Amino acid sequence: MATALLAVAADLGTKHLALVTLEDREPLRLLGGAVYLTLTRNSGAAFSLGSDYTWIFPLVTVAVIGWIGWMARRLGSIPWALSLGLVLGGALGNLIDRIFRAPGPFVGHVVDMVSLFDPHGQVWPVFNLADSALMTGVGLAILLEFTGRQRDGSRLSAGDDADSRLSAGDDAGGRS
Repeated sequence: MATALLAVAADLGTKHLALVTLEDREPLRLLGGAVYLTLTRNSGAAFSLGSDYTWIFPLVTVAVIGWIGWMARRLGSIPWALSLGLVLGGALGNLIDRIFRAPGPFVGHVVDMVSLFDPHGQVWPVFNLADSALMTGVGLAILLEFTGRQRDGSRLSAGDDADSRLSAGDDAGGRS
């Protein structure tokens, strides 16, 4: 939960800073043009997809938040807690924009400000800290799955699969 709160606070802070300092100005070039700070408002999802269906994103986000809340009750793994906290923080950061920013409740545009290798998002879509937290959390979850780390804190060995876990449970007296 602390990870999610930190991600939301950092996201809201950077969005506020972007709105105050980048409004009505040319993109700010950093690191020799590898990064640009440029203020945009995104009505779509990742890569500006689905801009005509903005109202769907808050519904999907609420479902994701519910799933994470359900998963958190059974969580016994710090890496999984970090992963889900980053996803939750990123989802909440952008949900706040969707609810409270123009043009109106549940159709608000997300504030984005980081562009890679081009000042106007021509190489990579412009994004924000919430997007970064969300993608990092998802990437970590994929890595945890591929390395056999379970949400309860246990770890699957190389030979474990669903059939061997079931038969091991049967051998331990689990048969009816």
